[in-house]
Amino acid sequence: MDGGSSRLPRSYDGLRHLQGEFDAYQRAAFPEREPRFFALELAGETGELANLEKKVWKGREVEAAAFPEEAADVLIALLNYANARGIDLARAVSEKMAEIDRRRLLHPER
Repeated sequence: MDGGSSRLPRSYDGLRHLQGEFDAYQRAAFPEREPRFFALELAGETGELANLEKKVWKGREVEAAAFPEEAADVLIALLNYANARGIDLARAVSEKMAEIDRRRLLHPER
């Protein structure tokens, strides 16, 4: 990885496999939808997760099981969006992590 950090994952193959599995499932189980549908779904699911955190921040009681449920919804919506848009998340995440690592090495004070 261009002399980058050894802390970066060596492989994103698991993410690529997961994304492919979700793509196959979506194509078999649901009608094809436009990327903007999934972008809106992602925004909604992310908002639901954020609302849970806001409740905790305000001192309200939140059932612990709600967090993984909403986090899973966010991940599923992201996978669906990426598939609809033709984004290879494994490659995109790998490239982004390498970029972050390069910046961190150039500016360790940040």
